[in-house]
Amino acid sequence: MAHFMFFLSFLLLLTGLQSIHAVQYQVTSRAGNTAGGTRFTNEIGIPYATQTLDAATTFIWQLFQQTTATDRKNVVAVNVFIDNMNGVAYTSNNEIHVSADYIAKYSGNIKMEITGVLYHEMAHVWQWNGNGQAPGGLIEGIADFVRLKAGLAPSHWVGPGKGDRWDQGYDVTARFLDYCNSLKNGFVAELNKKMRGGYCADYYVQLLGKSVDQLWSDYKAKYGN
Repeated sequence: MAHFMFFLSFLLLLTGLQSIHAVQYQVTSRAGNTAGGTRFTNEIGIPYATQTLDAATTFIWQLFQQTTATDRKNVVAVNVFIDNMNGVAYTSNNEIHVSADYIAKYSGNIKMEITGVLYHEMAHVWQWNGNGQAPGGLIEGIADFVRLKAGLAPSHWVGPGKGDRWDQGYDVTARFLDYCNSLKNGFVAELNKKMRGGYCADYYVQLLGKSVDQLWSDYKAKYGN
């Protein structure tokens, strides 16, 4: 019986390990010998970008408490393209597009910056969006919350307590979500789970006992803003 239980435990462990590495990643630079394409090759590279995608997935599954395949989107492959385009990056379903122009012009540590960008974009791959009903600022805020918790927040982000609206998006909303998460550890994961089937402002009351507007007021008051 003991041998059977050991074997069963081994199979469960093996299944878990296989599930972690079940997602396939492909990174392609379509920027050629442009300044951004060359800098990507020399300072980041396809192997590092691929490793970052895998690490980001593992981190996001843990942060979102998506411990089983049924908790997550059915994504078997993620493709990343380094393109000549405006902006920084965007995600469409399981495709991530990163701007070679941004890579060329960025004045700081581009490897660290693109690491953070990839964590943000991978959050979009895995997060739920309330079937399109959730505020866009919240969606972007959750993605930047992932970047924040991974220790990849850039120095130009606003500090805690800053911003005009809770759903302003990006770093402003990420800081607010971090505050909410401090009130109840795992709040963002639970909010994300609720957003699998839709979106309702009452989720904040259900999870924290206060409306999102009251939470925002409390947050601003805490930091004297």
